[in-house]
Amino acid sequence: MKSHSLAAVALAALPRVWAITPEGMLAANRYSDALPNPSGEFALFSVSNYSFETKEHAAWWNKLDLATGDITEWGSPDISEVVFVGPTDTSIVYVNGSNAEGDGGISLYSADASSVESAKLIASLPAPYSGIKAAQTASGDIHFLMYTKAYPNGTAYNEALATVPASTARIYDSTYVRHWDTWLTPEKNAVFGGVLKGGNGTYVLSGELTNYVTGICNVTCAESPYDQSDQTDYDISPDGSSLVFLTKDTSLPLANYTADVIYYVPFDGTVDDVVPINARGSTAYPEAQGACTSPKFSPSGEHIAYFQMNGIAYESDRDIVYIASPNADDFNVTALALNWDRSPDSMAWAPDSETIFVSAPDLGRERIFPLPLTAGDSYVPTNITDEGVPAGFYALPDGSLLVSDSKIWTSRDIYAVTPSGEVTKTYFQANLVDPALAGLSAADVSEFYFATNSTEQELQSWIIYPEGFDETKAYPLAFISHGGPQGAHFNSWSTRWNFKVWADQGYVVIAPNPTASSGWGQNLTDSIAGRWGSYPYWDLVHAWQYVNSTLPYVDTANGIEAGASYGGYMTNWIQGHEMGRWFKALVTHDGSTSTLDQYASEELWFMNHDFRGPFNHTGLAPGSPYYDWNPLLFVDEWATPHFVVHNEKDFRLPISEGILLFNLLQTHGVPSRLLSFPDENHWVLNAENSMVWHTEIFNWINHYSGISDAAAPY
Repeated sequence: MKSHSLAAVALAALPRVWAITPEGMLAANRYSDALPNPSGEFALFSVSNYSFETKEHAAWWNKLDLATGDITEWGSPDISEVVFVGPTDTSIVYVNGSNAEGDGGISLYSADASSVESAKLIASLPAPYSGIKAAQTASGDIHFLMYTKAYPNGTAYNEALATVPASTARIYDSTYVRHWDTWLTPEKNAVFGGVLKGGNGTYVLSGELTNYVTGICNVTCAESPYDQSDQTDYDISPDGSSLVFLTKDTSLPLANYTADVIYYVPFDGTVDDVVPINARGSTAYPEAQGACTSPKFSPSGEHIAYFQMNGIAYESDRDIVYIASPNADDFNVTALALNWDRSPDSMAWAPDSETIFVSAPDLGRERIFPLPLTAGDSYVPTNITDEGVPAGFYALPDGSLLVSDSKIWTSRDIYAVTPSGEVTKTYFQANLVDPALAGLSAADVSEFYFATNSTEQELQSWIIYPEGFDETKAYPLAFISHGGPQGAHFNSWSTRWNFKVWADQGYVVIAPNPTASSGWGQNLTDSIAGRWGSYPYWDLVHAWQYVNSTLPYVDTANGIEAGASYGGYMTNWIQGHEMGRWFKALVTHDGSTSTLDQYASEELWFMNHDFRGPFNHTGLAPGSPYYDWNPLLFVDEWATPHFVVHNEKDFRLPISEGILLFNLLQTHGVPSRLLSFPDENHWVLNAENSMVWHTEIFNWINHYSGISDAAAPY
């Protein structure tokens, strides 16, 4: 469908809305997903916010009655995690993020969710464990899993109690020395298991916790959850008798390969009893050798579902759903909907263990699809949700799903949907509750599809309208390029690049999804390889031309462009090309300035894939992607005022990339400004830092676009 009609429908219904400011967005409530209890009577979710007046964070829990929709405050703000487990459907074990000893550890409590004030202390653990999962055994005991960092000898590591060495030296003998914002150390994440003896809500920790991971080593040491991952990297069986966890393939260099292995182990076993489920070449799918995610037991305990990619050195290959049977000698691994051209990334089992609900990027959204265990290779599932991106979803006893998602116009919606796609109850919509979001609605957003010269398929872009939008007027263009490059602009809320906050400065925001974007088939995603500066650039050119020729309410002559990560690279590429003269100002956040420097990053598989080989094989010669797509080849064309953000703890794209960009802009006399945060990584997460980020960027672009009549901000 052509998007012009979609835009017209949205425009016809646009109401007067309130502007959302950076401060309002950053101070607004942030919500977890809603976790239902086993009987589906109620759900719990946490809420937090930040006050710019008091400079303090606040946090609390809410209880949502799934019959009436009533929401009441629940529990204590000290509770960091909750798991439903025990003799009744309201029995819980929860984690306090600190303990009475104040030694950097945590506490475990048991309680009834209906009288949590009567909770009983179970144990105080002297390390910062998190990610609790638990199951009640036939005896009434509770088996639980948590993770924390561990020393190479397998014992839990607690930074607060660790001996500080006299020297700060770091020594490495292989690649992969740091990741995201952390220099890697011998201490690695490990999954630990423990036993809570007792019953009727009264438990005691029995014995020591078991480390199931440390000891599986070859070239490198195993780690689970892996680095920046979380508790989706492991799971416990419903009867508590066994568990699964995944690690990187320890026979391969971590910087060069994405391969994972999922391991199965009896709960009362040790690292010596660990058995791989999907070691490379061990299943009926020899091509499945890449990254894995989300191993999860079925409610019956008879199946383990997981996602796995084929590519052994590619982080954005298509994820495929696999099912393993823990009771079979070889785990009898089979694929579901093997040929489905989508890449699912999260899941929930149906209560009868006969269907898996998966979410996957789809046409600018993240939609939920049911997959029956009978789904053959050619099976194509039908989505049961439409707009938004789920933060979490859980199966209820009646077979429906409790979904928590976000959209461009709301930070959290909570609703129930049937397996056939009928929304039976909408419990919560943040834009109807939070004052900072008041007036935001689906009418603020539209989309269009446009033709391009890189592919026969039409590509999509979002449109986000400003406060009080009037289609008879013209608003400067804010053209935003997404990161990845294998990623997309989704219909989701963001506290970093919030499209409505940008629009309410007085812009019409255009957020295109060019080549490399996920959710339109794997071929479009893969087509970026070796073409960083070609296909996506021409797609963006055609998106801009569509806007320029079709949307009279967009003032392209006074537009600005901005992007982060790969979007920052694209901004730097645009600066040296014709398109750079189509904008009054540019913004690069933590982008690549010199592709010849990409090997200063940590995940070498990324460059090896996207630049068609290691740098030392093809790097300096014309015709190599490292050479041909280097923005510095066109530095003499740089002319458009350019705002540069680059953070010191960004190890994905070291800060030298931002300094290089700024130095060259200054040397060429291009109006430019550098903003850097010493305590931020690839993102700006601190609320006060984020406020500065928004203020400085908006001052810059608003001056050059003409929205502000302030003096030049440099």
